[in-house]
Amino acid sequence: MSATTFGSLARFKAQFDLSNQEFSVSGSVRPQSIDELAPSLALLKESIERVRGVLYVNVRRLAQMNNIAFHAFSRVIIDTARARPDLRFVIVTSSVVGWTTRKFARLGHIEPNIIVEEYDTEFYPGQTFLEEGGFIPILRTQTKMTWRHERTILPRHGMRPGITMADICCGIGDFAVLVQKEFQPSRIVALDHSKSSLAYARRVAEEFDISGVEYTYGDASEMLLDDDQFDLVTCRHSLQIFDRPGLILKELYRICKPGGRVYITNEKNSHCLGEPRAESIQWTYSEVAKLFDHFDMDVELGPKSRRYLADAGFDDIRMECFMVTNLDGDPQDFADMITAWEEVYAGDMAVKRGDTAEFIERFRQGFRDHIFAALHPKGYAGWPIWVASGRKSR
Repeated sequence: MSATTFGSLARFKAQFDLSNQEFSVSGSVRPQSIDELAPSLALLKESIERVRGVLYVNVRRLAQMNNIAFHAFSRVIIDTARARPDLRFVIVTSSVVGWTTRKFARLGHIEPNIIVEEYDTEFYPGQTFLEEGGFIPILRTQTKMTWRHERTILPRHGMRPGITMADICCGIGDFAVLVQKEFQPSRIVALDHSKSSLAYARRVAEEFDISGVEYTYGDASEMLLDDDQFDLVTCRHSLQIFDRPGLILKELYRICKPGGRVYITNEKNSHCLGEPRAESIQWTYSEVAKLFDHFDMDVELGPKSRRYLADAGFDDIRMECFMVTNLDGDPQDFADMITAWEEVYAGDMAVKRGDTAEFIERFRQGFRDHIFAALHPKGYAGWPIWVASGRKSR
């Protein structure tokens, strides 16, 4: 059930999902009078009558709400909480729209069976490793290595001059800048949930006088972006670090235009390889996959990309794989990338998991052997990437 309301200043939508016992409000709710809210308030009251135990009130995609609206919805919730002690309200907010947490938290101070939960506080368990900036050298070097391949691959997956594009989970923004220079889209929106990465991206853009990329803070699973607006949506090396990649793909599908494409890249880390010292290298990267799994991330996702895209509703799915190697330009670039991996994986992540000193030393040795293979005059070192894209049906 839903009620779409056109206020005098803005449009908003209220919906109720009985299967999840969830009432949601999205958009901009700025009525001039309470009468404009009548359909939505009636839906909220009907939702309350139809649930038992708990009603989730989802305001994750609520862009604006004036005091008239806030007090109207709050009055219904508070009055019900007092009249029905058997019913709990869980108000689900997002850090992306920080005012919702602050504003709705007041209700929890009034009635104890009104609880406010910030949905994305621990949205992806590896967030702390990203937020602390340890991934910045990894991201910079990885993009440098993969761009040599992707610049020729992207046109096969929908890239062309003049398109509108969104780069979701953009990290430090370097991919968006390379795309802008090479393909000149008419518009690029680059969105990420890491404030430190976005701050870095904006700082670099300013220092190097780069314009034309709109850097935006946002939750990839609940984006404040309109439906059907981008010709190409990219999401690189990111589904594998979310514990619920299907939610992200649902949002990528939503913001993509009918006939447009969503382009994703992911890894299968256990397939990293090197010679000489292959056995040590293979052991370490198999352990990398287990380490990420401990934090509910899947760096084995690459070959699963086709299934994920099909499950999300895409058609005309295209898939290919390329190998980043020490022979792609300067072998030191490859070695630098592995050095950055070692510091975060064998350092921060393994320590946080509680691994023993003996394990961490063996773990580190595999990275060092991979570096040895990359720099050996007769050596070979590789890192495989799976590329996939799907079309949104017209």
